[in-house]
Amino acid sequence: MDLYTSLVAGVLFPAWEGTVRGRPTVTLQHHLERSQWRWREELEAMQLGALRRLLAHAWANVPFWRSRMDAVGMRPEDVRSLADYRRLGVVERPALREAGEARVSTAPPFPTISKTTSGSTSEPLVVRYDAGSEHWRQATKYRGYGWAGYRVGVRTLHYWGTGHPPTGWKRAKITADRALRRERWINSSRRGEAELAAVVKEIQRDPPSVILAFSQAAGDLARFVLDRKLRCPEITVICAAERLLPADREVIAQAFGARVFETYGSREVMLIGAECEAHDGMHLSMENLLTEIIVRNGDGSERPAEPGETGEVVLTDLHNYGMPFLRYASGDYATAMGRETCACGRGLARIQGVEGRVAETLLDGEGSRVSGLLPVVAVVYGGDGVKAFQLVQHRDRAVTLRLVVDALGPDLDAKLRALLAPHLRGVTIRIERVPEIPLAASGKKQLVIIER
Repeated sequence: MDLYTSLVAGVLFPAWEGTVRGRPTVTLQHHLERSQWRWREELEAMQLGALRRLLAHAWANVPFWRSRMDAVGMRPEDVRSLADYRRLGVVERPALREAGEARVSTAPPFPTISKTTSGSTSEPLVVRYDAGSEHWRQATKYRGYGWAGYRVGVRTLHYWGTGHPPTGWKRAKITADRALRRERWINSSRRGEAELAAVVKEIQRDPPSVILAFSQAAGDLARFVLDRKLRCPEITVICAAERLLPADREVIAQAFGARVFETYGSREVMLIGAECEAHDGMHLSMENLLTEIIVRNGDGSERPAEPGETGEVVLTDLHNYGMPFLRYASGDYATAMGRETCACGRGLARIQGVEGRVAETLLDGEGSRVSGLLPVVAVVYGGDGVKAFQLVQHRDRAVTLRLVVDALGPDLDAKLRALLAPHLRGVTIRIERVPEIPLAASGKKQLVIIER
């Protein structure tokens, strides 16, 4: 860690977060740095305590969750184990969408932050959470990225998809904040030869210590470096947003060095899991989330997945009191791991083999690769009233955006075309309204389909 990073991470950032803004982010991070070394049983006891407090709040103050608990005869004080908690059942995205404001707490803390997410199921959902939950999310992220060597103030290149660009004072504030943190952001949505060459040139001009990237974007960049026999320094690469495929990990390691780390998260709850230096599965953010891997049977019953078995990822956000998420079916699948302690010594539980996070890569009219997460961005920022969606790229490269709409805005088509067109240059864009998005053979809805 150089002098500047030490100054920012050790002095300026804690002073800014704690003293100026009154946020406990750094204090929580220090707590997490200590708690990760506790035994698994201790961490599970901490989880249960946090869960019981959350359930008491949800039963007393959130109509949607009180009705669901009452329906199964559950009272918060009855939950003395995870087995007791499973009586609540799994909640699906449509039920949350239909519940509307009944999901919001009627007592403090109230939600102050709002996001729209599509996840891997292509069904947008509004997610709201309170300031306390945001502090936990940020602290959890810093700890997880820290296992790869990231610190606030280290030279970092974010090779990331970009959302709706901010304007005015907010843009100036973000620019100043990124400068202090020594962060550079490059849009990874378009990955043609010119765009990839520009990224490599920027890396060579001012080498970062860490690259934070969409997994497939990092893989494309690494292949470009190797195919053209370009030289890049060794850089830690943290992959996110999509599953890190073995082939991508291999080329990233060849291009930038062996320090390649996978993370797993979602807009609903942020960082769910991250790799440590042992590279043996991903440690779960146990202090902030209760993550279950379950197998649902044909008769409606469920059971925890066995070690080595793939099951559904079910999430409970332990610190979101403003709009609680309890036993939420994320739409992702992961492989459970046993209770053996990781070689790193951390007591945190682990999962591996997350599925459902891979977005197909699109092609524009010139044959340049475009991130398959592009339709997510389009719907999140321009798709008011969209209940579900799917993008199909045909053999002639034309695309069809299928929409299930709830309330049709007069400018919806124009807004979505405006968001997609700059990235899919030379491609015909058709928008089609459908009554539903059909399921794939796996039982999940595909976000992007590429016709072969």
